Amino acid sequence: MGEAIVPHVEVSREELLGWYEQMALIRRVEELAAKAYTLRKIQGFCHLYIGQEAVAVGASAAIRPDDQLITAYRLHGHALAKGLSARSVMAELFGKQTGATHGIGGSMHMASKKNEFWGGYGIVGAHVPLGAGAAFANKYRGDGRVSITFLGDGAAQQGAFYEAICMSQLWKLPAVIVVENNYYAMGTSLERQSYLTDMSKRGAGVGMKHWQFEAYDVCDVYANIKHAVDYARSGEGPVLLEAVTYRYRGHSMSDPAKYRPGGELDEKKKEHDGIKLAEARLMEMGVSADELKTIKDRVKVEAKDAYDFAESSPEPDISKLYDYTYSEP
Repeated sequence: MGEAIVPHVEVSREELLGWYEQMALIRRVEELAAKAYTLRKIQGFCHLYIGQEAVAVGASAAIRPDDQLITAYRLHGHALAKGLSARSVMAELFGKQTGATHGIGGSMHMASKKNEFWGGYGIVGAHVPLGAGAAFANKYRGDGRVSITFLGDGAAQQGAFYEAICMSQLWKLPAVIVVENNYYAMGTSLERQSYLTDMSKRGAGVGMKHWQFEAYDVCDVYANIKHAVDYARSGEGPVLLEAVTYRYRGHSMSDPAKYRPGGELDEKKKEHDGIKLAEARLMEMGVSADELKTIKDRVKVEAKDAYDFAESSPEPDISKLYDYTYSEP
């Protein structure tokens, strides 16, 4: 059960305008997060999503609001795409009481029950079984929901990933697992970490439906994820996808990314920037440069508001530090 023929999906002008604004907001929030990190307003680890915005936005558009989304530690973009506010995300990055998880989770561990966004995990690959667990619960309840789990290409080498896809296929769980191949596992390029460079083919060994696709254009992401989600929701079983993307920053804020070949980053920004691709498509649809500028200006205001809100928010109440360690009897 291999590659799928993904049907063409018509995307309206209004839909693409919305997705464009989401991608622009994610990038601006991440740029301000980078600034805040250098000023030590954000501490600890901080993994930015700049360059990969089309994946989270296209995928979130292709699922239902009640479908669960689970991801690893490069999560800020997924959180915003799943409906968390810029204020709640930025405040969580700042470790403030007004953050998505009240300043307790920080960059790598934010979540939102209301938005069915479940993080946010620091142990590489260990969250993939959680995505399978959510899908198992969906099947058990018969509620028609699908869980979608994101991981990096490096995490596709982990044992927990294999165990999760084995169980998902065995039990025909309503799950979509997306490997975001951004070319580097920390600083190790894909061809240096794996003989198999199409991570979707990992699914062939367990009989899972799988395919690889380029994930620079948000419309392509939407079409591929929607096809996979529809398949999983129909009861046919899980799908393993590889979304080929690229991150513009280092693995984390402490990584200068000197391992990239010369000129690679500039080439990717020129040819495969999801925001620029969306701008070009919108202009073909008749959207003017002034309309795009209005969106960009609105995004800058929203991101700056989130930054100011986070900076002025109170620190977490120290007396509540252990509130989430144990459940009440």
